[in-house]
Amino acid sequence: MKAARMSTAAGAALFLAFAVGLSAQSPIIKSVPKAETKGIPVPQHAAGPFDVKVVPLPPDDKVGDPSIARMSLDKQFHGDLEATSKGLMLAMGDAKTSAGYVAMERVSGTLHGRKGTFALQHTGTMTRGVASLSVTVVPDSGTEELTGIAGKLDIKIAEGKHSYDFEYTLPAQ
Repeated sequence: MKAARMSTAAGAALFLAFAVGLSAQSPIIKSVPKAETKGIPVPQHAAGPFDVKVVPLPPDDKVGDPSIARMSLDKQFHGDLEATSKGLMLAMGDAKTSAGYVAMERVSGTLHGRKGTFALQHTGTMTRGVASLSVTVVPDSGTEELTGIAGKLDIKIAEGKHSYDFEYTLPAQ
């Protein structure tokens, strides 16, 4: 039985050595072209602080329920994303216990040296004090050098200061 195990292990080692040698020397393996990288999304990360100004807007009795709060958003991003954004937020509920909000904003500026615009979509809820938030890039909203951007932005608030953590992809240049 020991001889059979050794034989199997030796056979596996020989096969592995042969396969490694084949891949390094075989003209068949060498002739396979490298994958084209242009246009393939490249995962990236951006982070930094931002300032936000939220201004309540008057209820719109003509279009919707006046109990839905409307607010304008005005942001200034710093760090890896040097940009401004303007947006609109709709909210309902008691912000201290349970509530929900949705928002759309257009971001305009430079992300890691690439200039353009893109849109962010927010969906947030608070259930009896427990918050849940999703902020995603609207598909196909990128322009100029940010065309093709996709991703998710996390908002962090610590000691009254806002910051973002942005995981995104862009096609390679």
